Amino acid sequence: MLAQFKYAVQYVLGTDQAGNRFTVFPDDTFLVSYPKSGNTWVRFLLANLIYPNEAVGFANINRLLPAPGVSSKRFLRNLPRPRILKSHEPFDVRFRKVIYLVRDPRDVAVSEYHFDLKKRYIEPDVTLEQFVKRFINGETSSYGSWWEHTASWIAARNGNPAFLLVRYEDLLSDPIGETGKIAHFLGIHAGPDRIEAAVQRSSADRMRKLEKQQADQWTGTKNTRKEIPFVRAAKSGGWKETLPAHSVEEIEVAWAPLLNFLGYPLQTPELDNKTVPAWVRTGQPL
Repeated sequence: MLAQFKYAVQYVLGTDQAGNRFTVFPDDTFLVSYPKSGNTWVRFLLANLIYPNEAVGFANINRLLPAPGVSSKRFLRNLPRPRILKSHEPFDVRFRKVIYLVRDPRDVAVSEYHFDLKKRYIEPDVTLEQFVKRFINGETSSYGSWWEHTASWIAARNGNPAFLLVRYEDLLSDPIGETGKIAHFLGIHAGPDRIEAAVQRSSADRMRKLEKQQADQWTGTKNTRKEIPFVRAAKSGGWKETLPAHSVEEIEVAWAPLLNFLGYPLQTPELDNKTVPAWVRTGQPL
């Protein structure tokens, strides 16, 4: 009874956190990714695209493009529809329209390692090599491993017209074109000038400046180690300069089929002929 009363008070005050226990509407769209895959960058891109007259920043991104994990049920329910929501959840049958952002897991491992140091989720003496082993086993995230998360969405939805697969690397190399594809998927009629403006306002340099100004106003950076930035290199292939060769091989041995399927070249030659399982390739379980 006391717990119910406390939750009722939190709901009225808007201080509860919905998590994954919130009402999903049929016209919702979800921006989904495994953690540290560029989700925050794409949130900025979308917010700048949808709200060209807003000063998008870390201080208001949770309002402009909300994340149920840090939003109250009341806030989410009162949002104008159709909603666009950010999520890190593995496959959820309730999410009917999804933009799935995927990133090379070798880069994800490095990014998550530094993020976990920033958030004090791991001790400072944990090495990157040690972290990679935990990362592969799905022990570094409550969302499971990169393979489990990515495969769950691709196996269930790949080829579905309500599912848009976006590679972080493609977004980096062609931000105008890829943002245009996302806008089309969302039914946003935006011309080249508006898309280019959204891309420029979401640049890594601008986000770094905003982080320095607003770090204490955003859930992702509040009360974290300030000497470790949230917006780091913001590039692809950085793992080649950072990951030890044996850590690269461990990731590739574990996930070669899905890496091949997603077009991420392997450094371990004998793994190149490992083909993706049919259920991933076709989007239908066997």
